[in-house]
Amino acid sequence: MSPRIKFFIKHLIASLIVATLVLGWIFTVWYPAPLAKATGVTHIVLIMLATDVIVGPILGLIVYKAHKKSLKFDLMTIILLQISALSYGIYSLAEGRPVWMVFNSNRFELVRNNELLDVSVDSRVDNEYYHHSLLGPKYVAVKIAEDSSEREQNMFDEVMGNISLAQRPERYINIAEAKKQIIKNSESISELNDYNSKSVVSNTVDHYSNARSYLGLKTSEVDMVVLLDASGTPLQIVDLRPWE
Repeated sequence: MSPRIKFFIKHLIASLIVATLVLGWIFTVWYPAPLAKATGVTHIVLIMLATDVIVGPILGLIVYKAHKKSLKFDLMTIILLQISALSYGIYSLAEGRPVWMVFNSNRFELVRNNELLDVSVDSRVDNEYYHHSLLGPKYVAVKIAEDSSEREQNMFDEVMGNISLAQRPERYINIAEAKKQIIKNSESISELNDYNSKSVVSNTVDHYSNARSYLGLKTSEVDMVVLLDASGTPLQIVDLRPWE
């Protein structure tokens, strides 16, 4: 086997290993199922990694010529470009990753890292909510304003500016404080049959014996369902439609 082919195979294997590790992290930590579908990133991730895995080794195969004076420089340039492209892709996915599942009024809203309003100088934001986890999204709730004028302003921001309370970390509270409201607004599991195939609902919910009710999860691409137990604690996000 020629050195050229040997290098191509080694480069391809190394690229595949890195891509597999990146895929594992993205789809198990940042975008655990079914959040990848809910945010519409699956095809973006696959295209990004496939391009990086294929293009790098092919370029190496093209430029590889034994005893070529600039061979090391050419190969290092290709590898550095490959690393740079992968790093930029990972950074973009990290910026858009889901960080909070926010209970807001009568539903949950998926909030991504780059959708949060900048409150870096707002002392009202607890550290717990200002620092966004790199280990997957967490559940919180929003505190509804007690002042009528503030509530009106919040409604105006949402209607006219498309800014939800769920994007405001300074309004976050522990989800345990919203349990009564969650239970009050939750829907019976049977209601899911109105928006999904009965067999699909049954097959999905049967995996969660503690599920007693649900709330809808508003996302940027495909709305999902949050299953709840009898105490109103979120059990699992499932790929079912919560409304028309």
